[in-house]
Amino acid sequence: MAGYYTVRQGDYLSKISSENGFFDHTIIWNHPNNAELKKKRENPSVLYPGDQLFIPDKNQRDCQCPTDQAHTFEVKRERLKLRLVLEDQYENPVANAKCKIIIGAQDTELTTDGKGKIELEIPLETQTGALVIESKETPYDGELFSLRVGDLDPVDTPSGQQARLNNLGYFAGSSEQPDDPLFLSAAEEFQCDHGLTVDGKIGPKTQAKLKQVHGC
Repeated sequence: MAGYYTVRQGDYLSKISSENGFFDHTIIWNHPNNAELKKKRENPSVLYPGDQLFIPDKNQRDCQCPTDQAHTFEVKRERLKLRLVLEDQYENPVANAKCKIIIGAQDTELTTDGKGKIELEIPLETQTGALVIESKETPYDGELFSLRVGDLDPVDTPSGQQARLNNLGYFAGSSEQPDDPLFLSAAEEFQCDHGLTVDGKIGPKTQAKLKQVHGC
């Protein structure tokens, strides 16, 4: 039955769509009842707890086929890709480094490209995983990084700003208070590095640059 779903932490649209029996998240995202949310969030993979998402009824399709023959029906499911870019403390790419991504019981060996990027197709319901760098050519050999898929909040929220700063290596701490010393210091350092007004406030210009540098 159609109705509104309240987004929870760790939700992203491909996951929500799959859990509700939809093979394509755009059926939900492009529904007129979600126009306001779509305009506000822009990215269906970056939602915020408490967002109201309308889930429409599924459309039934009738297929007429002879009963004296065997028939094959192919369902095209949506595919989800995890994309990561690894950089060192100087924002240089960790290039050509062997890595392992662990999703559930599946371990996948990968190598970063010249820009430090790796890509992996993952199940639509994925929420957690881990990345292990296995390259003696980098100072990060043996390092394990936890992955929380769909856990990134929008850039206009304190939690989303803090997470992006932490992901970029600015050590913004764990408090989401805008006057937290670690958060202020991280914001000022980011602003200094990118030619912005250094005031520790994540205003529209800093948000736009933070989103651009982080990638989403």
